[in-house]
Amino acid sequence: MPILALILLFVSAAMHALWNFLLKSAEEKYIAMGWQVILSGIFSFVILVFTGLPPKEMWGFAIVSAVLEAIYFILLCIAYKDHDFSLVYPIARGAAPALLVLWSAIFLREELTAGGYIGLAMITGGIITIGATTLLNNHEEKPHLKGILTALSVALIISIYTFIDGTAVKSGPTLQYGLFMFVMIPFVTTPYITRKYGWSPFAKMWNQKRGYLLLGGALGLVAYMLALFAYTFAPLSYSGAIREVSAVIGAFLGWRFLKEEMGGIRVVGAAIVFAGVMVIAVFG
Repeated sequence: MPILALILLFVSAAMHALWNFLLKSAEEKYIAMGWQVILSGIFSFVILVFTGLPPKEMWGFAIVSAVLEAIYFILLCIAYKDHDFSLVYPIARGAAPALLVLWSAIFLREELTAGGYIGLAMITGGIITIGATTLLNNHEEKPHLKGILTALSVALIISIYTFIDGTAVKSGPTLQYGLFMFVMIPFVTTPYITRKYGWSPFAKMWNQKRGYLLLGGALGLVAYMLALFAYTFAPLSYSGAIREVSAVIGAFLGWRFLKEEMGGIRVVGAAIVFAGVMVIAVFG
């Protein structure tokens, strides 16, 4: 695994976790998500004016990916509205790499080493362990089944759009592709959110938390662009898994700032994840 790819993916993971933490911290999560997506799209459009559009053969990939990412954002907000951040985020991000390995093996014919498979299993298992502790600490009669199912749905969407994006950028200009995709996303998310809440909450949040929204929009864009660049020269199976270190960071942020329980099991899960990354870095 190239060292540069590891660095890009770690930085991307940290920024992505912070973006999700900001979303969870917002009182009106749908509105915050809507603004962050709109602002990412605006930033992308401005840059795209100077870089130009990607080749037409990449447009189909970008549009399908944009629709899937819009669905991902909506599902994420639904999940965070009703469920523990430290449950939904790790399970969603932990299950995605396992599915991505499947798509990459079937369609890209990626052949991984034995060490690579061990590292992937460690990352997936560690991340899911972090999220599963919420179930163990739940003393209510009903478990968080709805939260788990929503998280798994998010994982499926993540694996598919990551595969689409990884496939696209291996054969075309990464920057233009990513920017074009981000421009498309608000055309799906904005009508859904405004129909549900109207325009007035958008104006209210902009007046109250403009800087926070601008930061969220920038984080979401830069985090994913870094991952796209890593996908161009590193195996997609490894890259998608290593980026999910963001789940460990997300669990820590939930514990440190949202008063969500961490516990010894989550610490062990985090250690397993980082050990898995090291296994991939050395033997992958």
